[in-house]
Amino acid sequence: MFWRRRRYVVVFMTFLGFFNVYSLRVNLSVAIVAMTELRRFELENGTFEFEREFDWSSSVQGYVLSSFFYGYVFTQVLGGYMSNKFGGTNVFGVGIGVTAFLTLLTPLAARAGVGYLIAVRVLEGLFEGVTFPCSHAIWSRWAPPSERSRMASIASTGAFAGTVVTMPLSGLLVNALGWESVFYFFGVVACAWYVTWILIVRRSPEDDKRISVREKAFIVQTLNRNEGEREDVRHPWKQMLSSRAVISMSIASFTEDWGYYTLLTGLPTFLKTVLGFDLQESGFISALPYLLMGILLSIAGYLADWLQIRGFLTTTQVRKYFTCGGFLTQLICMMLGAWILNPIPTIICVTIAVGMGGVAWNGYLVNPLDLSPKSAGVLMGIANGFATIAGVISPIVSGYITTNNSEDEWRLVFYITAGIYVIGTLIYWMWGSGQLQSWSVEVREQRKNQQMKETGH
Repeated sequence: MFWRRRRYVVVFMTFLGFFNVYSLRVNLSVAIVAMTELRRFELENGTFEFEREFDWSSSVQGYVLSSFFYGYVFTQVLGGYMSNKFGGTNVFGVGIGVTAFLTLLTPLAARAGVGYLIAVRVLEGLFEGVTFPCSHAIWSRWAPPSERSRMASIASTGAFAGTVVTMPLSGLLVNALGWESVFYFFGVVACAWYVTWILIVRRSPEDDKRISVREKAFIVQTLNRNEGEREDVRHPWKQMLSSRAVISMSIASFTEDWGYYTLLTGLPTFLKTVLGFDLQESGFISALPYLLMGILLSIAGYLADWLQIRGFLTTTQVRKYFTCGGFLTQLICMMLGAWILNPIPTIICVTIAVGMGGVAWNGYLVNPLDLSPKSAGVLMGIANGFATIAGVISPIVSGYITTNNSEDEWRLVFYITAGIYVIGTLIYWMWGSGQLQSWSVEVREQRKNQQMKETGH
């Protein structure tokens, strides 16, 4: 009965947290269509005029939509550092709670001027930037090594659930209650989650009064720490930044995010202009790859843990096989989809290509917990911060290439993405590791030796 295990209550609440992270991130993508569309108004003399509530050019809309990432990229490493100092659960909750409050202010900011709206979105990105690094700090306290993959993958599935649910629901809210309702609805839901998070979730099993003695002992012992231990984490920055395992993990994160954001931002346009689907069909089809990715993410998480528990694969083999296997499948599907460029086969190829990212996530995304549990949040911040650059660059590159939205232009976009998958696969296969790194052990041993000297033992 997993619902009686406190660690899976934390997983479920983190799942809902990531659901809110992505619902607060993507709701503007739908609302901005209604905010800038031409509307018909009847004047007193009986004539009609057309005007936009917000007369923003496409370039201004682009700045509004991308402004979130300007803040997001700067708090990745900071989020990991703060999670070690103040507790992963505390920083994770505050990051989402403040973003929820800012979301409630979005309609007011938009009416005050586009500059205010961009400022609010940058602040949202700053606070949401801590969430993924903080989640690894949470698992370093709550996840036994034999359950890391499944716990992290189940929680991360919330991101895709948030994307898949928010897009159509935002459309319904806009049509029924107006564009402002999108921000009020998801803002209130996220605020309610934050209150529940504060009441239910604790920093570690030792701080949770509701956890059973047996479960607490199991988690503490499998993580090789003493009950109640509060270690002052010292991060070996030089060794981390020069570690091949960390570099390969960061490049793998960049690789996956390049493909993810290329299709997230460009797939609806590609389906409409090249494959001939109408806007409603494009919206529905665009959600399918991310639905598959969320499903495969959970399945692959259980499979990864099972292969380790049964002794069929080592941790390093699991990380490499899942990451590189996912990348290879993605690049093959990208190449086939670009070469065929026929509606049904191409949609199938693109769906599989994006979906297999869920398999790759169970390799490189869980990797920080293997390399250095104490510094997992910071390592995740380093990797995710580097990967965010792909989210900024890839849509710009695609935009410059697809000026005419021709078949050859989109083929080139797919071929570039496939080439990046090749690079990511080769580097992670050569340098990737699932072993506790020597620099992590050295720092821990140095700390213990220092404590022994100070106490005279």
